[in-house]
Amino acid sequence: MCRLFGLHVGTTAATATFWLLGAPDNLIAQSRRNPEGAGLGVFDAQGHPHVYKQPMAAWRDADFATEAHELTGTTFVAHVRYATTGALDVVNTHPFCQDGRIFAHNGVVEGLDAIDARLRELGAADLVAGQTDSERVFALITAETRSAAGDVTAGLTAAVRWLAAAVPIYALNVLLSTATDLWALRYPDTHGLYLLDRRDGAAPYGLSLYTQRIRAESEQLRGRPAVVFASEPMDTDPRWQLIAPGELVHVGPDLTITRDVVFPDPPVRRMRREDLSAAALAAQHPNA
Repeated sequence: MCRLFGLHVGTTAATATFWLLGAPDNLIAQSRRNPEGAGLGVFDAQGHPHVYKQPMAAWRDADFATEAHELTGTTFVAHVRYATTGALDVVNTHPFCQDGRIFAHNGVVEGLDAIDARLRELGAADLVAGQTDSERVFALITAETRSAAGDVTAGLTAAVRWLAAAVPIYALNVLLSTATDLWALRYPDTHGLYLLDRRDGAAPYGLSLYTQRIRAESEQLRGRPAVVFASEPMDTDPRWQLIAPGELVHVGPDLTITRDVVFPDPPVRRMRREDLSAAALAAQHPNA
């Protein structure tokens, strides 16, 4: 499955270093299927979004993902892509940026023709530049947020409620960020999404998190509060919490966390593993 990572450090920017993949030789040994893309999104100290991303056609082209990227900002989003829909090019690589927000998705959503029709109804078809389900989900959230006068929580909720009723869904885990806020949704219970609450600020160490796919370090976060989201726990810290199915988590500018199970019921047209195409199955379960 795609890997998600989100970091909110509050209103004062911090510098963090990211590696989106480990050494190619190690990855080949660790997985039967290699990622097709990787990207980083950050809001800088002035509140401006920046997205850096690259598809990977072969390991010899993977320098972007294996080298260190030092970024300074208030919120960060990282994504490693296993493709289910769309060509392996930059327009289909996460994160995406719309209306000054950054978005990344892990999962499979079908019924793209129905989503396109809904976007035309909302006057938002021009938001989609590529072929992925992820960009369409984001466009729908953006359109509903516009209809809600910029209320992102309302827009995200309305968009996912429509998707849950109208199209087949296997998994819809998302991270959505502005310079001041970060939202995370796990829906339904197909894949994990975890929250690490470091707001006590008492840790005598900086941020140092690592998995086979995403590594993040920041010495500046020594003794500073932060909130982290990830597809899997990235260290042995006992504060990692699995987000509940259907739970939307919002982290505000002062790192206040609001949690609400807004989707207690599974999608009407919930997909199972046996419903996935071979390509989608390999993307969602690359080690299977």
